[in-house]
Amino acid sequence: MDGMSEREYSCHSGLSRGAIQNAKPGGWLVFYTDGSINAAASDARRVEMTDPDQQRRSLGGDAAIPTGGGGGSDSYLKARTALTVYQAQERQLAIQKKKGMLVDPARAEDLVFRAARQERDGWVTWPARVATMMAAQVAEEEE
Repeated sequence: MDGMSEREYSCHSGLSRGAIQNAKPGGWLVFYTDGSINAAASDARRVEMTDPDQQRRSLGGDAAIPTGGGGGSDSYLKARTALTVYQAQERQLAIQKKKGMLVDPARAEDLVFRAARQERDGWVTWPARVATMMAAQVAEEEE
């Protein structure tokens, strides 16, 4: 027998024997021709195939994560963080929309243009409205 049995590999890896048996059909383990487990190759394959976030949780938080290449888990964690931030922002927008806190841009633009048009019209018609009053006031002063 070249490699380890399921029980030996279970002790070696820190996984339960049931987890080892579940990993067999998933292709997470490497076997020798006699059916024993190649520990070094299986460890490397498990690191490659396991989600780094799950590895961190299984090791108890901020413990060091063994990585195969070193750089792969960083990009995964950055992508995972970006996805989480995006989902949080999306949920926040949905909540604001339900509460009526968000404004439809087209409707807001229409309201602003309508208010600006009313203001413009007020200034354009002001001289005509005030001219008669000013003329009457000047006429009173001349008398």
